[in-house]
Amino acid sequence: MKKIIFMLLFAFSTQAQNIRVEPASWWVGMKNRNLQILLHAKGIGSSKVEISYPGIELKQVHKAESPNYLFLDIEIKPEAAAGKVPIALKNPDHIAYLDLQERSSKAGEGFDGSDVIYLITPDRFANGDPSNDNTSDTKEKANRKHYNGRHGGDLKGISAQLDYIRNMGFTTLWCMPLLENNLEEVTYHGYSITDYYRIDPRFGSNEEFKGIVQKSKEKGLKWIMDMVPNHCGIDHWWMKDLPFEDWINNKGKFTPSSHRREVHQDIHVSQKDLEAMKGGWFVPTMPDLNQRNPFMAKYLTQNTIWWIEYAGLAGLRVDTWPYSEKAFLQQWTKDILDEYPSLHMVGEEMTLKASTIAYWQQGKVNPDGYKSYIPGMMDFPFQGALVQALTEKEDFHTGWARLYSAMADDYLYPAPDKLVIFADNHDMNRFFTQIGEDKELFKMGLAVVATMRGIPQVYYGTEIGMSNPDSEEHGVLRADMPGGWKGDKVNAFTGENLDPLQKELQDFTRRLFNWRKGSKAVHAGKMIHFVPQQGVYTYMRFTATEKVWVILNKNKEEVEIPFQEYTEITEGNSTFSDALDGSIWKEKVKIPSMSFRILVAKGE
Repeated sequence: MKKIIFMLLFAFSTQAQNIRVEPASWWVGMKNRNLQILLHAKGIGSSKVEISYPGIELKQVHKAESPNYLFLDIEIKPEAAAGKVPIALKNPDHIAYLDLQERSSKAGEGFDGSDVIYLITPDRFANGDPSNDNTSDTKEKANRKHYNGRHGGDLKGISAQLDYIRNMGFTTLWCMPLLENNLEEVTYHGYSITDYYRIDPRFGSNEEFKGIVQKSKEKGLKWIMDMVPNHCGIDHWWMKDLPFEDWINNKGKFTPSSHRREVHQDIHVSQKDLEAMKGGWFVPTMPDLNQRNPFMAKYLTQNTIWWIEYAGLAGLRVDTWPYSEKAFLQQWTKDILDEYPSLHMVGEEMTLKASTIAYWQQGKVNPDGYKSYIPGMMDFPFQGALVQALTEKEDFHTGWARLYSAMADDYLYPAPDKLVIFADNHDMNRFFTQIGEDKELFKMGLAVVATMRGIPQVYYGTEIGMSNPDSEEHGVLRADMPGGWKGDKVNAFTGENLDPLQKELQDFTRRLFNWRKGSKAVHAGKMIHFVPQQGVYTYMRFTATEKVWVILNKNKEEVEIPFQEYTEITEGNSTFSDALDGSIWKEKVKIPSMSFRILVAKGE
């Protein structure tokens, strides 16, 4: 009886201690059997640790500089079974648990050129559950009237529109970060993370996130998660009690980054300038994580793997790629791909220099010997060249020549087909704004995104021509999707009260990307293009059984293209059909003014 009473008192006392365990769950059967567990509670650093569970071996216990942390290295052996693994701590007495689970998700399937990514700002897409707009445990409250406020979009809102997303021809979702951002203001964007293991409650719960990913899979949709390994939010729980003085760069005090991202490739770089870039903070509200600290590096790696396995993710988009430590990025990416070889991930390096983008891609042989493992990158040089090509006057070096030159730089990339191409994203003016709200340029631009080498990405609302003509504030260009809130007079999801132009652009986008789903040549075919001539740029994507010939005409008048001028690509095919309007063309083809054609020929 005394033993039972003691155990009950012990259980009560340990619950009161509120021990933070990260990760609190893991899986049997992972390729890497080793796991490092972070424990945080007052005075826990002086505790002795015992783990008694079949198949679990406690390898080492690490104390931190703070007395309130312990880091445990354990091995999960093949014979370990799913269950609650007790972690007993004595003097002072605590108990914690690791929830060891069976692997059930088919995680890490990857995405490729057959996919089209739909990028969403979750706070601004659709509000499916107004009851979570304000929660008791988050500081910033909803304010839809302010462009930088929380507007109430959430996971239930996205879940309700999965059919819309699929029917538009998109196959993969990428949401800006969904993790908790518990700061006083400007938290809607998600990049100031305050808990790496928790979905922000204003979006929903961890279980809801897992559920929507699984529901999406049932509808043929994949999910990409936006990972932020470079920085956290200023109110992250550990900022009040850092485990080590060097957990955050510059001893936890704001020192701005120089933002000179080229220091990574500069063979003449000074150590001072290198440190000023990668060691500085992005902004004052985003403390820079010191990935040179081995416990921080392990924490970030395991957190990424945890979300992939927990939710069943297909891939990752990695924020602010060049701001992190190069050595960390190398090992972090390698560790993830060792566990999930088919997983695709792309890094954000916001530069127009193809050589800089190429430096980071897996397979690139670099002069400094740096070996990267990330399979893909965001293709900002393509985006910049596309807008210039559409908006500039045609000349030897301008107009279509910009896009031609960008594609000619593909020799720099180990795998240009693994880059993500886009007309706009969440960090720049809306595409429709960039091209002067010209619907013909819009259609040509999206036609290029749909047919060029690489993996296309479309930003939510682009399909109806959302724009930001009066302000470049991020909170403005990330405006609410019409129809996502009860009472909206315009509804992009149903088409209700869209104006004629919005309907025209949406219908065009739908037809274009649904056609794309069935084109193997566009998904993975080789490419050949021709030097632009007199306002016309043309290229072909082809396989052994299919040809897709794209002809873009920026002239104010119709042009006629004889097949014989392009025998290099037309030979063997006397007839082409227009992919979008079904018209048939033999021996020659007419391209309307300020327009394009996507011509298709099957093997004859």
